Amino acid sequence: MDISIQKSKLNNHQKIQITGSKSESNRLLLLQALYPQISINNVSNSDDSVLMRKALISETELIDIHHAGTAMRFLTAYFSIQKDRETVITGSPRMKERPIKILVDALKMLGAEITYLENDGFPPLKIKGRELTEHKVTLEANVSSQYISALLLIASKLENGLELTLKGKITSVPYINMTLSLLNSIGVETSFVENTISVKPNAANLEPQTLTVESDWSSASYFYGLIALSDVDTEITIGAYKNKSLQGDSVLADIYEKFGVTTTFLDESITLQKSSNIDINSVVELDLKNAPDIAQTIAVTVFGLGLECYMIGLHTLKIKETDRLVALKTELEKLGAEVIITDLSLHLKPSKTVNSNITIATYNDHRMAMAFAPLGLKVPIVIENADVVSKSYPQFWEDFKAIGFNLK
Repeated sequence: MDISIQKSKLNNHQKIQITGSKSESNRLLLLQALYPQISINNVSNSDDSVLMRKALISETELIDIHHAGTAMRFLTAYFSIQKDRETVITGSPRMKERPIKILVDALKMLGAEITYLENDGFPPLKIKGRELTEHKVTLEANVSSQYISALLLIASKLENGLELTLKGKITSVPYINMTLSLLNSIGVETSFVENTISVKPNAANLEPQTLTVESDWSSASYFYGLIALSDVDTEITIGAYKNKSLQGDSVLADIYEKFGVTTTFLDESITLQKSSNIDINSVVELDLKNAPDIAQTIAVTVFGLGLECYMIGLHTLKIKETDRLVALKTELEKLGAEVIITDLSLHLKPSKTVNSNITIATYNDHRMAMAFAPLGLKVPIVIENADVVSKSYPQFWEDFKAIGFNLK
């Protein structure tokens, strides 16, 4: 399904409710499978979390997680410790191109039995669950945090716990801290000192408890983009959010101040307001190593505002649903941008105009669809394969329509 966005104007003072963080939900769903006495409120309704939940309760041998990269990583670790169970985990054609060797090698160091069914280093995988008795693993510190979190989430169920050493400069620290904070919140003892993370075994049953997932900050990014491209004094309220968040993408509140957007924290929600215009001659420099998922939204915002921007710390974007750096360059240049990319950076030069009636390819990537949608405030635009948003934000288009977007 393609969606045509006619040039739109936001209804002011709108309120939107966004469901729970996909990142928090998927971690807690796995922990709930390990510790069934845990209850969870405000779980994400994203495709990824629905697939994660179904996989965790499934008793079939074949598990297909489609495009859900987080689920692939987390479930590989989970099924490795399901003693005497044999599982084949697979996914979409793109998933079979996304590397998983680093995680598989780490699990094998702990004693896991995993084989590749097609290409070495890539899904699908055959996993024979067993008790893992080794407890020490070393990884390069700049690997995807999902590999690290996958190991940490199962660590308390290992006979001797886990001691994970990270070599070099650590990236994506907020996602690692999110995992450790959630472990701590259910009663698992952890430590993170310099480059060593330890998780103690927890053979005893934890106390029954209910945890509430904070709303998704990545999903909030598209509303930050909207407000940044709006007239001064436009505002919108979205919930439910906390001032002290576990999510790395909450850095949006600070970043978007550069674009004239003020964030006011209320009780369980935030109000975004375009408080001022910006100097169009300013140059924005950002290191997004701790929040790479918001790079697409920021790039589109900067382009729409006619600014120049340098972003670094983007090395993980090449192994997402698509090569996001190449995809961004391709689609922004169709709109009239001048973009230079490397394997870990993006340089967007200032543009005075935005080409109209351009069709944006989404590459089966939910964030491509949502990141480019706010440009509908500037020019008519078409989003190809628009229903891909269901991966993380199923009601995205309904919410955009409710706040004044003219969609066909």
